[in-house]
Amino acid sequence: MKILVVHQNFPAQFRHFAPALARQHSLRILTLNRNIGERWEGLPVHHYTLPRGNTPGTHEGIASLESKVIRGEAAFHAAQKMLAEGYTPDVILAHPGWGESLFLKDVWPNAKLGIYCEFYYHPSGTDVGFDPEFPEMDAAIAPKMRLKNTNNELHFPIADAGLSPTHWQASTFPARFRDKIDVIHDGIDTTALAPNPNISLTLNSTLTLTRADEVITFVNRHLEPYRGYHIFMRALPALLKQRPKARILIVGAEGVSYGAKPVGDQSWKEIFAREVRAQISDVDWSRVHFLGHLPYAHFVGLLQLSTVHVYLTYPFVLSWSLLEAMSLGCAIVASDTQPLHEAIHHNETGRLVNFFDFSALTAEVVRLLENPAERERLGRNAREFALTHYDLKTVCLPQQLAWVERLARGTPNPGNTILDPAQLRNKLSEIKSLLAPCGEDTTPLNHFSNYETE
Repeated sequence: MKILVVHQNFPAQFRHFAPALARQHSLRILTLNRNIGERWEGLPVHHYTLPRGNTPGTHEGIASLESKVIRGEAAFHAAQKMLAEGYTPDVILAHPGWGESLFLKDVWPNAKLGIYCEFYYHPSGTDVGFDPEFPEMDAAIAPKMRLKNTNNELHFPIADAGLSPTHWQASTFPARFRDKIDVIHDGIDTTALAPNPNISLTLNSTLTLTRADEVITFVNRHLEPYRGYHIFMRALPALLKQRPKARILIVGAEGVSYGAKPVGDQSWKEIFAREVRAQISDVDWSRVHFLGHLPYAHFVGLLQLSTVHVYLTYPFVLSWSLLEAMSLGCAIVASDTQPLHEAIHHNETGRLVNFFDFSALTAEVVRLLENPAERERLGRNAREFALTHYDLKTVCLPQQLAWVERLARGTPNPGNTILDPAQLRNKLSEIKSLLAPCGEDTTPLNHFSNYETE
């Protein structure tokens, strides 16, 4: 089978998927990324080049679509060249988020197109409108949500199947396309991402930390409200007072990955650091370490070092870092928001707290810091859950490869029903009603279903 993988910043989500496919099939890559040459891990790479940027003065709601059309047209011309050279794929796998796959079926109409379904935007009910602290951000974003989905909508008629990393992310898509989506995570290399009791890290060439130290970790791509940076910072004054030996290690750059930029010249990092700084003594503040963006090996070492790891998020795309932390056996305190419920089961694979309640966050972190046996239990359970559900080699890659085979045959998504939130609530109610007469404890089900009505 001939497979074409398309991603503007390849390898990204295809880092493991593409080589696994290449061991069984003939695979090529189409990308904008010039940091990889004409071959990547022995696989042929075709590049496309953008002929121009956006039209000056274009409305920002339309500019996003225009940029996708520009990329799609550039990928279309690259595909035409490949066709002229005699290449026709049987299957095209693409992340459609940048528009590259918009016109590829016009070049290869008989190819099966499988798209990565990361998120479908909504003007309310998911990330937008979730945090009442930023109404001006929501006011700026909400009207654009429908326009942001234009690219998704243009892909639905031409895509033969979709692949989503979590059930919740899949549930954000409209029912008319949801039945085409299989839920298979990208996969976690649990062999490489394993606990290391002997880990040590040296910060700024002066401070060396080991597992004997009390370390609280917080990791984001960028330090911003979407990933709960403001909530974590507000927990610091009490955390530092109650745990005088704790070190706070914060990973993340100062820009913005999601949502809006703050008004003015300050970054979100500066705004919320300044907000809490007056409540924290100089001695305590010296135990707060902003590490910026870390090389991946250092990031792994940081999580291996972690005594308690904190992960917070709006109802949005689930971070790889959460599942990586689980694989590394971290004791995790996380926000009780929808994306977390598939991975963090309260008091089993971690602890869940209300996203906005930084006092509850502080209390939960302190409880775990005071209880090594409980940390060990939660970390062990988290790793076991990652091994069972997200292991790259034994779980995710086999499922992904089978998905491609079904896609090629035209039989995707066999019985993989994706429930929307209302259906999920009803299904859980049915299960609870069946269990109740048998005397079963339904507390976990109650906890899971309640999130939809918070």
